[in-house]
Formats: sequence, C-alpha cells, structure tokens
Amino acid sequence: MAETKQQVVAVLGTGTMGAGMARSAARAGHDVRVWNRTRSRAESLSSDGIDVAGSVADAVRGADVVVTMLFDTDAVLAVTDELVGAIEDDAVWVQSSTVGPDGMARIADAASTDRLLDAPMLGTKQPAEQGSLVALVSGPHALVTAATPTLDALTSKVVRAGDALGQASGLKLACNAWIASITAAAAQSVALAEGLGLDARTFLEALDGGASSAPYLQMKGKAMIEGAYEPSFALDGMLKDTGLIRDALAKVGLRTDVIDGQRAVFEQASKDGHGDQDMAAVRLAF
Repeated sequence: MAETKQQVVAVLGTGTMGAGMARSAARAGHDVRVWNRTRSRAESLSSDGIDVAGSVADAVRGADVVVTMLFDTDAVLAVTDELVGAIEDDAVWVQSSTVGPDGMARIADAASTDRLLDAPMLGTKQPAEQGSLVALVSGPHALVTAATPTLDALTSKVVRAGDALGQASGLKLACNAWIASITAAAAQSVALAEGLGLDARTFLEALDGGASSAPYLQMKGKAMIEGAYEPSFALDGMLKDTGLIRDALAKVGLRTDVIDGQRAVFEQASKDGHGDQDMAAVRLAF
C-alpha cells in the first residue's frame, strides 16, 4: 500500500470540531499547526504534538492545506485578509465552516483566490476526534486532489457536490435541515411521553429496530431522557444553521413552515441559557 503523503496542515478554529480535526490530522502523521482567537483554548493541543500559533499568518505560512472551522461567515471573513496574505501559492484553503451558499460567496469574493475549496463537514465531536467526518466538497478537482492526504485523515468519505463554490455549502444546509428536524422531533416526542406520565424510554423502545427509528434518534433521545447535554454539536450552532436554512429556503421560493417551528424551539432553549450545551438540550424548550 502506498505511503500517505505527509502535509503541513493549519487548522484555524479549535472548538469542538476543529480540535478533533487537528488531532486526527496529527495522528495520521501530518505536521499540524493551529490558531484560535482565544489562544488558551487551543493550548491543550500542544500535548498532542501540535504547534499552537500566535497568529493566523504564523499558522498558515508554509502550510500545504489550511482548514477553517469557525463559527460563521463573519468569523471566517475576520481572518480572510491575513490568511490570504500568508497562504502559499500552491496551498489549498479547505473552507469547512458552515456558512451556506451566500456566506461562501461572500468569502470567495473577499478572498479573491483560486486556491479555495468549499468543504463543510458532516459530523460532530466524536467523528472529528476519530477522523470519520464526511466532507461535502465543491470546487476545482485539482484542489481536491491536492488536499486528499489531509481529507483522508479527517474523513471516512468525501461527497462531491459539484464544481462550483457554494454547492457543498448548500448540500450541508440540506443535511443539517434533516438533523435539526430529527432532533426537534425527538425532543417533542420525549416531552410528550413524559407529559402524559409515561417513561420516555418506552418511546425509544417502541421504535427501536423498526423502519421509523434511526441511530440518531436513539442517541439524542437517550441524551434528552438522561439530561446528558455535554456538547457534541452546540445548540447555538444549530440555531445559527436553522437561520441559514430558512434563508436558503426562502431564497429559492420554498415554504419555511417546518424550519420556522424548529428554529422557534432552538431559539427558546438558547434564550433559556442552554446555547452552549448539546443541541439535544432543545428538549428543555418544551
């Protein structure tokens, strides 16, 4: 079997996802550097042999692949000038933050570079730590090929969404619309069962193994019943994404009734102080 090419990888943003991605890249033998706006939150990665850079430019300079995993479009735009000013001519910028097609267009316009890939990731904390995320990718084929050693370290598969920047970000919204739906629906059913005086575990048991069940339902439903809300995907992250999903639906002339209802309960849970907890905490909005 051919030896995997070692790359220099810069990861900008070391939250729940970025930190796991950095560790997965390092475990695969890549030379990894990270930058985080709040440096102290990245320092623990140094024990994994990962260099914690003091600036975006220090992280990016000399890297073969630069991964941005930041909260939203504005966070990416805040580092774009420094990133583009330091990135090597033959490097690949793998833009993995969830920003939607419009956000991706803003980033591309601000960057004015032909080294940019639209590559949001499907998965949460555990897949990021395991290197088993799913990359949704659009952009030039040559850049995908150049970034493949790094993508192989981060993912279990790569789904090609198209050639144009923004197509992968659109696919990410379609996927997250489903994830928001199943999470909010699970919360409603758990709350209803408990409200009717039932043991909510019987709701999960009734569906388990049948066509109407899903591993995600079982996982999130169990977390809701147990009140286990350690963040795997923070509720405020999904609240942000429901806004992007609503905007995308409206832009293409589709109804927004379903996402409006979901967004309302995620927003209520956030207002109640659960934004930093796992999105399963949407149960508490009921």
